Amino acid sequence: MLKIAFLASRAPVAQTARAALIGRYGDARPEDADVVVALGGDGFMLHSLHELVDLDIPVYGMNRGTIGFLMNDYGESELIERLEAAEQEVIHPLSMHAQCRDGQSYHALAINEISLLRSGPQAAKLRIKVDDRQRLEELVCDGALVATPAGSTAYNYSAHGPILPIGADVLALTPIAAFRPRRWRGALLPSDARVRFEVQDPEKRPVMAHADSDSFADIDWVEIQIERKISHKILFDPGHGLEERLISEQFA
Repeated sequence: MLKIAFLASRAPVAQTARAALIGRYGDARPEDADVVVALGGDGFMLHSLHELVDLDIPVYGMNRGTIGFLMNDYGESELIERLEAAEQEVIHPLSMHAQCRDGQSYHALAINEISLLRSGPQAAKLRIKVDDRQRLEELVCDGALVATPAGSTAYNYSAHGPILPIGADVLALTPIAAFRPRRWRGALLPSDARVRFEVQDPEKRPVMAHADSDSFADIDWVEIQIERKISHKILFDPGHGLEERLISEQFA
């Protein structure tokens, strides 16, 4: 019998579902479980993956939130059979090193994307380097982001970035409301690329950095690259894995 740990967001519908599932299947501590079932939306799924990163345990999401791209359909019956038949996707997060104007340094991980956004009335001015080579001297914009294939249908897609196949060995670098150069639509980069954003005139044009749910104000520079030493295991019902979802999203 599988040992299952049930986690739920604070939403009442998720808490009710957790109580019902525990009544049928019991509840183990995450550190003792074979699998974690996360109940909520995509935001809670990302939160759960971050919280469980040191346990090397697969997570099966069931949608009890508003967005469920990373989630399976909710159902209380035949859960053991669904878990045993589930297909596993392994994804690696982005690692961000950032320095703020006051000299403070920060490190954060992001499963979907790392974004820089202006935090004042003036447009941001960013210099972009890839593997220590300057690629764009000045991007005048509301912001820019680097997205993984798993996160390419989230903020990246809303910013008119490309949807990346889950097996693609690339990252998407996407501008947000680019003003100059106006026609620049971003770039596809090798997955092992190291991207550096340098904020120009940060006192007049302050910028914030966001790594999933973590935010950092008054950024001076940010470096981003894939962290291959960390793996997140996500379970999906057969035929509904990330690859199929990414393809289907392009025909929606």
